[in-house]
Amino acid sequence: MSELWSDLLTCLKLEPVAPVESSTAAAFEGRNQRLEYHRVFGGQILGQFVRAAELTRPGKAVKSLHALFPREGRAEESLRYDVTVHHEGRTFATLAVVASQSSGVVATASVSMHAPEDGPAHQWTGSVGAVPTDDHTVAVELLPWEVRTRTDLNSTDTGSPEFEMWIRTPEVDPALAPALAGYATDLTLIGTALRPMEGISQVGNGTAFLSAVTCHNLWFHRPFRTDDWLLLRQHSPVLAHGRCFGRGDVFTADGTLVASYAQEALARLP
Repeated sequence: MSELWSDLLTCLKLEPVAPVESSTAAAFEGRNQRLEYHRVFGGQILGQFVRAAELTRPGKAVKSLHALFPREGRAEESLRYDVTVHHEGRTFATLAVVASQSSGVVATASVSMHAPEDGPAHQWTGSVGAVPTDDHTVAVELLPWEVRTRTDLNSTDTGSPEFEMWIRTPEVDPALAPALAGYATDLTLIGTALRPMEGISQVGNGTAFLSAVTCHNLWFHRPFRTDDWLLLRQHSPVLAHGRCFGRGDVFTADGTLVASYAQEALARLP
């Protein structure tokens, strides 16, 4: 088990703290990943948002999460998560989660939760194909698990703003799957949006271009595991006015759609 993987799992173990206001349903503290990076990775915050909601209302699962990132988090200071329950019924609940540090609010999330129930099911999506062979295995920074892809997002060659990435974590509690998937979806949408740009790749942030995620959205459709192969299939339909937008779907190896996501980010180019 890699050090980065163990570190991520530790970060998803939020510790309860005393609420500061009567309207706060729960409060938690989450430490940050030990990265050579001056700010907190947004995927870590997404995963911790999911865990804060699940710990507050354990009888329900996160159905959707809509996060805003008004200020970058400082890596050397842990994050506090204050959860407020706006509504709770027998099957649905609506929560607000605020992540903050001493400097103020770092991120906010509106979370919708749903108790499991049966019903008809269908989906209308393209086939996913076979998992690429192990000669397509790549190392993706910040992803401490198996990754296979046929597209190199670090290349400055131009291409269509589309990207597919297969991932599989080490064996892990299925209860952590939504948090881990949320973490994974934050990493490559900006790079996908930049693929048509001549001479630029995702590794040029801060030099060739400036980017930062402003909002990220997740939808969870069905239960799944991350220690089985998952396909993240994504594309970016627009980059304009200093912003890029991307969206994607998460499939199991048999083609079952289990989650979807979308992201807007700052993208200032020369």
